[in-house]
Amino acid sequence: MVVQRMSDGDVDRIFQALADATRRDIVERVMAQSLSVSALAGGYAMSFAAVQKHVAVLERAGLVTKQRRGREQLVYGNPDAVKRASALLDEYEAIWRGRIARMHDIVNDDTSGETS
Repeated sequence: MVVQRMSDGDVDRIFQALADATRRDIVERVMAQSLSVSALAGGYAMSFAAVQKHVAVLERAGLVTKQRRGREQLVYGNPDAVKRASALLDEYEAIWRGRIARMHDIVNDDTSGETS
């Protein structure tokens, strides 16, 4: 799998967008199926305009796309953007796991710290 490297700006937009619980919920819902902005708004105790603003933030981050169908705007999840964010988190996890493995090796090295 080839994952395209993201710019710092792209990373900032994605993680700032995902920092909000409502936006994470919108992403989860539209990944399962495309929904109109009206259908999305029906699931939250906030105004239609507020939901539109959340969708706009997600669209700027590339996590969703909107497509006009008749009088509605359908919102689609973008699995490629989620994969790129996931790949970045995997890189951070690999760094962390490498550090833990090195600490484990040091702790379990029977010869380190011993004097004969």
